[in-house]
Amino acid sequence: MAPVTGIAVVAADVPAVARKLTAVEIAVIIVAVLGVIAAARVAESFLVPVVAGILLSYALRPVVSKFEDWRVPRMLAAALVIVVLAGGVSAAGYAIRDEFNAAVAELPRAARKLRIAVTESTRYSPGAMSHVTEAAAELDRAAAEATGKPAVPSARTPAEGVAMQFQTFVAQQSDKALVVLSEVVLAVLLAFFLLAAGDTFRRKVAHLAGESLARRRVTVEVLNEIDTQIQWYLLTLLITNALIALATWGALLFLGLPNAGMWGAFTGLLHAIPYAGTVIAAAGIGLAMFVHSASLPQALLALGVVFAIAMVLGIGFMTWLQGRASSMNPVAVFVGVLFFGWLWGGWGLLLGLPLLAVLKSISDRVDSLHPVSELLGS
Repeated sequence: MAPVTGIAVVAADVPAVARKLTAVEIAVIIVAVLGVIAAARVAESFLVPVVAGILLSYALRPVVSKFEDWRVPRMLAAALVIVVLAGGVSAAGYAIRDEFNAAVAELPRAARKLRIAVTESTRYSPGAMSHVTEAAAELDRAAAEATGKPAVPSARTPAEGVAMQFQTFVAQQSDKALVVLSEVVLAVLLAFFLLAAGDTFRRKVAHLAGESLARRRVTVEVLNEIDTQIQWYLLTLLITNALIALATWGALLFLGLPNAGMWGAFTGLLHAIPYAGTVIAAAGIGLAMFVHSASLPQALLALGVVFAIAMVLGIGFMTWLQGRASSMNPVAVFVGVLFFGWLWGGWGLLLGLPLLAVLKSISDRVDSLHPVSELLGS
């Protein structure tokens, strides 16, 4: 009976040991995840072009493969697709150049009208900021009287201060635009090399999965699913953004806003950034309508129209299209996009949704990641 008793004692101790090991494993996983997040935050300038280039190569792979079926060499097909893509973007920019130049030429007059509107509003109904400014001036006078020194007026007028701040802001945004442009160029170059390489990296990844045929089969299925998810997402995004641009153009043309084509293209382009893009586009259009019409109701109407188009096409139509490919939990997607936005800024908002789709495709087929799949699934 002694051996049986010993076995019973060991069996009774197993759950406690398992619970202890599980707690240790959870702690290790948490530390590892935090380390990966910190590394991704630090290596943003390297990872963003790499991730964007990989996603772009996945999206363009079917087109290059079609050219290859037509006996076009892989390298030449990849170069042709990249050139056509760059030419299409350049042609779209060239088509709206006149309206963009006209909008830029209107900036001084728009700023003047906005200044007059703000001045009149402050004169007839002073707000909290004017009272705070007046209180600060009184405190300066009180301090000067207590010390016996005259109050020193500011050497810089408010107009000069605003102008200098605006110039500084424009300079900072110009620097950021150059950084973004360089990242786009690097992403396109990486996409070209990946497209020219063909299935080389897919075979390498399948080989690294191990000698087991089952593991290689699962790896190939995951890669194929990632192909499908990314291609479907980008196709859906392209169709939806084009419809939003056309609908916004028509609505603003009906409302009488000048340069409606530019604002429509601007809205369609920014809608690629989930949530934040629509807010920025609506705010810009509302401000432009206010400056043009000097009417707050007209500005609010234009802003509401942009939001309505984004809600109907961006959320309704796009969600329906994406639901046909993969169903993901909207709450988890929203939180995930916010996380990537915090991690990589605007690039994170743009790349967050396809990265979540990739994560779901992997977690659907890896047993240890099934909790992630359940979390992302609808």
